[in-house]
Amino acid sequence: MRGRKKGGLTSGEPDGFDRSGPDTLASLVDVWLERMEQRAYSPRSLDMHRWALKSFLAWCQERDMNHPQDLTKTILESFQRWLYRYRKQNGKPLGVTTQRNRLGAVQRFFAWLCRENILDANPAADLELPRKPAKMLPKALSHDELADLFAIPDTNDVLGLRDRCILEVLYSCGLRRREVAHLDQEDVDMERGVLTVRQGKGGKSRTVPLGARAIAWLTRYREEARPKLEIDPAEHALFISGYGTRLTPNYIANWVKRSMKKVGINKPGSCHLLRHTCATHMHDNGADIRFIQQLLGHARLDTTQIYTEVSINQLLEVHARTHPHGKA
Repeated sequence: MRGRKKGGLTSGEPDGFDRSGPDTLASLVDVWLERMEQRAYSPRSLDMHRWALKSFLAWCQERDMNHPQDLTKTILESFQRWLYRYRKQNGKPLGVTTQRNRLGAVQRFFAWLCRENILDANPAADLELPRKPAKMLPKALSHDELADLFAIPDTNDVLGLRDRCILEVLYSCGLRRREVAHLDQEDVDMERGVLTVRQGKGGKSRTVPLGARAIAWLTRYREEARPKLEIDPAEHALFISGYGTRLTPNYIANWVKRSMKKVGINKPGSCHLLRHTCATHMHDNGADIRFIQQLLGHARLDTTQIYTEVSINQLLEVHARTHPHGKA
């Protein structure tokens, strides 16, 4: 059993899939994933496709279907029903977004097989994906809630100073947790007052303003805290742990969530809630939505609009000023 080459399905260990020839599903998935890597798909996108197709291959192999020609639209619809009925270890079903991601990966794989003339027709072309769940409008934090949250870290302690700095960067720049974790020392330009997000969502990079308060806290963190946390001078991560290693996205998210609970903030989300709050407060104060789109790194403007709905206070003011029955 061969392991994959760079970009393929497995990570060197046998996975049990049939690779007896170059025309098996597993062998072709290996080739397709390697092509995606050559086309500079982000590691996160590659991981999502790899995981989705791994579950698909397992389902096919259990039913002795190891070649693309074995799959018809009816069979793929059976796989879709299996995803719908699947239950995780906690008894919960797969989320609609997860089902869509797995079916979308299968669709893109079969579309590639057709482009390579391996299949004459695409059995996945007409699959009807589950409808996207309605997007719920998240609630931004109030200024009082932000003040309570920022007061949690003990800034007289090196780790507390680091944590306060992380909160300021999350709120000031509207970054995702992964983007904060991946920041390097070289990504901060204090002279210009900006930081560069490299390889954000979708593999896109952007430069965003820091803001005066974030600059002040970053300056203090880099002068007073980070040198005491640093163990290996070769570690370039901006935010490091007590062991001198780069913080993980999950660690940052879990810490922010715990801190919110300490001050009685029970709204859903953690780092993303601070990201949404950043966008909402800027929009409330008159920032054009196109500038917020660039700050958040959204490819589409309609995505930004979810985060920046007009606040009820603005709506009340406009209604009282413009509606014929708005005034007593």
